[in-house]
Amino acid sequence: MPTPDPLSQYAAPIDRLMEAQADKFDLIVALLTRPRGLAELALVLAFVYLGVLVSRWTRKRALAGNPQRLERLLPYLCQRIVLPLSAGLLCAAAAVINIRLFQQPHFGVLLIGTVLLFWMMVIRVATAVVRSVLPKGKIEQGTEHTLSAILWVGFISYMLGFDGALFEWLDSVSFHIGKNRLTLFMIVNALIWVSVVVFVALWVSRIIDSRMMKLSHLDLSFRIVISKIIRTGLMVAAVLIALPIVGIDLTVLSVFSGALGVGLGFGLQKIASNYVSGFIILLERSVRIGDRIVVDNRTGVIREITSRYLVLRQSDGTEALIPNDTMIANTVVNTSYSDRAIWVSQDVGVAYDTDLELAMQLMIEAAQEAPRVMKDPGPGAYVIAFGDSSITLTVGYWIGDPENGSFGPKSAINLGIWRKFKANGIEMPFPQREVRVIGELAVAPQPAPPRTEASDESK
Repeated sequence: MPTPDPLSQYAAPIDRLMEAQADKFDLIVALLTRPRGLAELALVLAFVYLGVLVSRWTRKRALAGNPQRLERLLPYLCQRIVLPLSAGLLCAAAAVINIRLFQQPHFGVLLIGTVLLFWMMVIRVATAVVRSVLPKGKIEQGTEHTLSAILWVGFISYMLGFDGALFEWLDSVSFHIGKNRLTLFMIVNALIWVSVVVFVALWVSRIIDSRMMKLSHLDLSFRIVISKIIRTGLMVAAVLIALPIVGIDLTVLSVFSGALGVGLGFGLQKIASNYVSGFIILLERSVRIGDRIVVDNRTGVIREITSRYLVLRQSDGTEALIPNDTMIANTVVNTSYSDRAIWVSQDVGVAYDTDLELAMQLMIEAAQEAPRVMKDPGPGAYVIAFGDSSITLTVGYWIGDPENGSFGPKSAINLGIWRKFKANGIEMPFPQREVRVIGELAVAPQPAPPRTEASDESK
């Protein structure tokens, strides 16, 4: 008895797929080889060209008025659908006229062009939503291109008659998880629905987030927490809604939830700790966006707080990503917790014969004239030490915007002190050492140089 071919169960769907492809392909070729079909194709191309011109004109108008408008979803979406919408409406009008006046068959090149252009509009709407949801970069561009390619392949498959046989083949490939039977069609369908629902949830959460950030009467950390909770809830709800739609029992997720629990207990423990710490930081508001902190030997201003890390911008422009659990487990110095102003001081050495009152007054004047130094409370000068070669004075002052650094005020004050000291004859000495010799210094006699023949002849 011959052994059955394991691929024989897929032969019938594939045969029907090829037959459907041949029928639709022959029909399209027949339409394009007729003179009327070529005329309709030329008309479709002319409408597309007009749509391109209209799209360029609207884009120039938008960029000339306010280029930043195209960064928002609605203006960007309107600009993107100008081409397919205008060309599609022209094709649809021409198809209706062709059917009504010339009694042509309903299925023609104009109708195909209309459907193609309106499908292009659907694709551009979908990619615009993806663009508004994902952060800008390679991930966003790759997702847009992948989504566009998938939608075009699906549409072409439908137009050529692949869809029925392809769905039948996908449904014939199956496997079991426990007592549940899963097919390749169910998996693909689930991925599509979950992706659609998740992107819609992300889009809605983005809208809510933008609305929340405009509520200036609420604390910024509280707004971020509410926004993140809403986004997480929408994501979970999206998955729970999408899976039953495609026929997947939620009890199947119990297997994956067990594996996820083991992963959280071992490999994902650090990640889970960072996420929990992020919510703790935002809720207790110990540090906030804009605070100047010192943590892990780094000093900077907090620019962003995410679920896993915070962004610390240092004075040299570099940005450090600090894990959230570091902020919980280590000591953090928040120099702007109750007041943003910080005290800065710098030392100057003067000679011992200097008029100290005059020197300190000149230092205070130099600090008062420097930019960004607070007037109230004002700067002060102090005598702090008597050194080996100089008396050490210090001038201290408050800066109200420490996020802009302190090198500028320090340089201006040092330059002002140097000029004022020079004008008033105040010396800033360098280290000196005084050596005293006690008693007479015995000098040993130097031996006479040795005699040579040359020296004798010269005599």
